Amino acid sequence: MNWSILEKELNKIKVTSHRDNELVTVTKNADAFECVGVGTDAAVFRYIENPDLAFKVFSNDKMYKVELESGVYLKLSQSDYYPVYYGKGSNFLVISYEEGVTLCDCLLKGIHIPQQVIQDVDNARRYALDKGLNPRDIHLKNILLHEGRAKIVDVSEYLKPGNDNRWEYLKEGYQEHYHLIDGKALPRWILETVRKWYNQTPSGSFKVHDFVKELILLFRFSGSNFHHAVAARR
Repeated sequence: MNWSILEKELNKIKVTSHRDNELVTVTKNADAFECVGVGTDAAVFRYIENPDLAFKVFSNDKMYKVELESGVYLKLSQSDYYPVYYGKGSNFLVISYEEGVTLCDCLLKGIHIPQQVIQDVDNARRYALDKGLNPRDIHLKNILLHEGRAKIVDVSEYLKPGNDNRWEYLKEGYQEHYHLIDGKALPRWILETVRKWYNQTPSGSFKVHDFVKELILLFRFSGSNFHHAVAARR
């Protein structure tokens, strides 16, 4: 398909990024697309006339990432662990729309996360490494669970150097502590607190066991006591 045909409609969508790693905001006047997800650099839209396609539209200040991420997908080629890459436009990528629930939503809804997910992500990372990429920034919102299997839907940092250890922390947390919350729907403020605390912790000093102990203490607080706990942690 010639993506330029759809570019006129996509230009009716405005994606705005924000400081402090906050999610983008979307102003949409394009009836042909449905917003299905937002990140810190871009938003993803499903094409209503062909729901198998997803368009990742970048904010104006992050359009340089179109070429970078396109290059990552070309290196990944065809893989069961990542979306299929179809092409790009001036400010968007075209990839396959993937069914599933993010691991973040699994925790919010109490949906069981099987051990197979851990194995799939490990395999996906190994595959990317074999392609000369650096699989990083793997977190709860960019791993999808579908029919018991996992797929990674964001590869935007695979050209960056270094290991942010996000996956290692998640994996350790799952193996050591997931049984305590398996099947329980967590309140959203717990996950938001985890995200903020992690982002505020100096690189290399994050300890999963210590962090879980603090979260357990937070469970014992309610109402205004929670706000005092967050203030004390800062």
